[in-house]
Amino acid sequence: MREIVSRLYHLFLRELGIMRRNPIYGFCTVVFPLVIILFFTSLMNEGVPFKMPMGVVDQDNTATSRAMIRQLDAFQTTRVVSHFSNVNDARSAIQHNEIYAFLLIPKGTTSGLMTQSQPKISFYYSNVTLVAGSMLYRDLKTIASLGSASVGATKLSAIGKTEKEIHTFLQPIAIDLHMIANPWSNYNVYLSTSMVPGVLMIFIFLLTPYSIGTELKFHRSRQWIKMAGGNMYLALAGKLLPQTLLFLAMLYGFDYYAFYVLGFPHPGGLSPILLSGLLGVLSCQGLGIFAFGMMPSLRMSMSICSLWSVMSLSLSGATYPIFAMDRVIQSIAQLFPLRHYYMVYQMCVFNGYPMTDAWFNLMGLLLFMVLPFFAIPNLRRAMLVYVYIP
Repeated sequence: MREIVSRLYHLFLRELGIMRRNPIYGFCTVVFPLVIILFFTSLMNEGVPFKMPMGVVDQDNTATSRAMIRQLDAFQTTRVVSHFSNVNDARSAIQHNEIYAFLLIPKGTTSGLMTQSQPKISFYYSNVTLVAGSMLYRDLKTIASLGSASVGATKLSAIGKTEKEIHTFLQPIAIDLHMIANPWSNYNVYLSTSMVPGVLMIFIFLLTPYSIGTELKFHRSRQWIKMAGGNMYLALAGKLLPQTLLFLAMLYGFDYYAFYVLGFPHPGGLSPILLSGLLGVLSCQGLGIFAFGMMPSLRMSMSICSLWSVMSLSLSGATYPIFAMDRVIQSIAQLFPLRHYYMVYQMCVFNGYPMTDAWFNLMGLLLFMVLPFFAIPNLRRAMLVYVYIP
């Protein structure tokens, strides 16, 4: 036992020396993760986008149309920045990214409202930026409903209806909306908690096969195995331990910053945060070892890991629900550690359910951790026999 600890300690020191001499390790384990954390959390520090620019084409130019525009400008997410004389100018402004949407109020809208001839107003929005387009669409649809409602309220008041009767007529069903766990609709809570770990996992995916493959590339592999006494498991543990500690420090540092400094909701408490972080890092390293063991080529294994990690951002379910995808894609999504990490976060951290409810995803992360055991024989043979081919 003492010999194993001694060998592990010397392998740990050896890896620290390699990391100190190669700046790519410092950038991928410390510098880039810090930049990513600060970038995503500061990018959405307001919670939701607000005062997004849009334009108006008011061909009616009446008191009613101007009141609609003022109401639209009063919304938190909308700011009317331009008035256009025709649709072509407004459309050109959207195409040049000057505005995200515009409202067209044709001539005769007010008179049509008064005579109940159902006038049509149009709104155009760009969905190139999905969040901006969907939120402006919501505001434009709301203002269209409010415009007709205000005219209806005036007419009902003129025939002697009380305020309560008018309200009941215009809105027969009142909606009492309660957003669970995130009542502020804070996009930072939804996206940063999945995007930051996702990008960190990209670095883990890439750095794991890189650190193993460079042993073969720079002809250090036999010395590495010899220091471990021929024990491939011990060799991998000593090599990856410094990276594991640094990545865990970055991930737990982000968790502390997000949950205890920025105040993101986490009713599940500390235990699932710590457990999901540990399993997330180790599962990504396990998949990286497995990729190199099955294909002991630095270039090919890193290419596979980069493809796998980038695809995981789309198939985690954080930006688009997995259940709305094709059944084949739903099955493929289970092959990505980020998907299981996100589900553990969503159920146990964000919603506060017991960890037993996420047993399937916890088992998925554990399965990724044991994948290297199937690749160890091939990996050991590659380190001792193979010759590096650029």
